[in-house]
Amino acid sequence: MFPRPSATAATLREAEGEGAERAGRLTGGRVRPGDPARGAHRRGAAGALEAPRVRRHGSTGLLLLLPRVRSPGRHPGAAGDAGEAGREGPPALRAPPAQAPAGGHGPETVWHITTKHLLAAWARFRPGVDRVRLEQWTEDHDRRADGEVLLRDGTKIALEAQRKLMTDDGWRARHRDYARQGVVDVWFWRPRVHFPHVVLDEGLPVWFYSVSKREAATSLGRPHARAHQWWQASDLSVFGLHHPPCALDELERVTMPLAVLGLGPGGAVLPEDLRKRVLDSQREAQEEAKQRKDGEARYARQVREARDRAARVPAPLPPPPVPAGGLRCEVCRRPLDPLLVKNRRHLLC
Repeated sequence: MFPRPSATAATLREAEGEGAERAGRLTGGRVRPGDPARGAHRRGAAGALEAPRVRRHGSTGLLLLLPRVRSPGRHPGAAGDAGEAGREGPPALRAPPAQAPAGGHGPETVWHITTKHLLAAWARFRPGVDRVRLEQWTEDHDRRADGEVLLRDGTKIALEAQRKLMTDDGWRARHRDYARQGVVDVWFWRPRVHFPHVVLDEGLPVWFYSVSKREAATSLGRPHARAHQWWQASDLSVFGLHHPPCALDELERVTMPLAVLGLGPGGAVLPEDLRKRVLDSQREAQEEAKQRKDGEARYARQVREARDRAARVPAPLPPPPVPAGGLRCEVCRRPLDPLLVKNRRHLLC
């Protein structure tokens, strides 16, 4: 179990808002006398939290909880999140010199440190999970996940809590580094943040997490427009609700408690009721496509049968010969009576 640091609901709501730059730069919450959070974060297992250190935040006057994280085999001198921890913070939250981005990092925020602990606690109790660790480096030490999950089938999953907008190139580099090492990366974004749409280009769903509401959210892709011969498309699922959505889709936001999300080899899994809704929508489109394909097949079969019947009809007899100087109908080419020479055809031709 990974307990979350104590934080007031108001502080969490402020950290999720647009103006969270001041109150958001906390690593815990306001500590009150007798608060059990002051000594409740000690665990003996590797990767769990030890007793937190209490420190006063100079600009706000709040008391902060700075947890210590132990992770065996981690990169020397590394702890904290490579996207959130900084050189300005205490040693346990600093990135190694070669790993920090230009300009360094800022301290972890309320939303980030709370979210990564809650995600670790959620993942630990999913079926099929063998191990969960916080702040783990990949095997080649080029990326560090907020949470590492090892499934019993051997799949490694990196849980990432991201509170700020990332550039397309920055996110793609991290995603492809994970993919190169066989790690499935699952990203949870702060509510109302503008995530890189390259995430959808890579075929990954977009997840959000609200600490104050204890809710996860994601976006479903609305059905694509059914253009000319849409039923011939190779992937018919996009003509119903689909998850993950495509990059240019109209999106439908859905929310759910974090506890109802599953976790599998492909990442986070929608709850059963949402999966049923998505599959029902896709099944309707697939059934309509099948009806159209069957109609096309019937029409093609009828055309073939008509051509076969026409091929079996005996050829018409040639018209009788016309005497020399006689007249022929210009339509049927049969002999024409001299009375009809003015019209140059039979009355019924």
